Amino acid sequence: MSAFKVIQPGLLTLIQDAGRYGQHRIGLTNGGPLDALAFNWANRLCENPVNSSTLEISIGGLVLAAQTDTYIAATGASIPMKINGRDCRFWQTHKISEGDKIEFGFASSGARAYLAVKDGFNFAASFTSSSTVVRENIGGINGGKLVVGDLLACNRITQASALAVPEAEIPNYPSEIVVQVILGYQQQSFDAVQQRLFFSSDYQLSDKVDRMGFRLQGQQIKSSLNGILSEGICHGAIQIPADGQPIVLMNDRQTIGGYPKIGSVIAQDTAKLSQLMPGNKVAFEQISMERAHNINHLARQRYQNVAMVNIA
Repeated sequence: MSAFKVIQPGLLTLIQDAGRYGQHRIGLTNGGPLDALAFNWANRLCENPVNSSTLEISIGGLVLAAQTDTYIAATGASIPMKINGRDCRFWQTHKISEGDKIEFGFASSGARAYLAVKDGFNFAASFTSSSTVVRENIGGINGGKLVVGDLLACNRITQASALAVPEAEIPNYPSEIVVQVILGYQQQSFDAVQQRLFFSSDYQLSDKVDRMGFRLQGQQIKSSLNGILSEGICHGAIQIPADGQPIVLMNDRQTIGGYPKIGSVIAQDTAKLSQLMPGNKVAFEQISMERAHNINHLARQRYQNVAMVNIA
């Protein structure tokens, strides 16, 4: 079988494609990569379709044994990577031969990395996607995180391009970030003082962090609403529960919820948020919907215009 064997699964390694869309009506959330930009770069380095399955490696610790010839690329957090004991760089393609051992250390900056293989990992789609959502027990291998002995099927590839991302396009992962927010329709339940407090305060990422949501610690914010009827929740929504501590909802969020929401973090910045570690600092900045559209379109255009570096 053409595959990689999991020798050590790491702290949390999940199979992710671009996400599961159109299934909220039956209660299934999106899943998909927390850092879509790093995910996209990994697949682009392997010249894969944008929806190809990759591995999302949280913090690190993954060890794989190659049972085939192929090409791989890793992007995202600063995690040491070795192939047969030799240090290898992220953000470029590497040739892999049968019998090779691929080892990932632990993150020194950032929190999540993405490992792509040429032509993508071969996993059957569950409700249109291979993305793993552990809470729903769906996607990936039996709906769970990788475990010792798992086989990650892929195609045997003996020749492919060797590419690198230009240095200027490789992101940094700082421990303090500002995330941009569009106010939501429940903003009026947060008076001017509460909104000013929210946008002028620094928060810390708590240790209560998972793919459903990132809970923050800092200035309490209060809504005039004691509760609302459960309603659909968008990616990046900032819920304010009774304790006044914001929760930014991420890819594996529940499909409905009943806490007031002051607004939503734009997708470009939920990716930055996903690369933080507990204790790192977060501040919020209000922007208009028009500004958010501009940010999104400019980032997409910049990504598409990048010329990859041929390192063959």
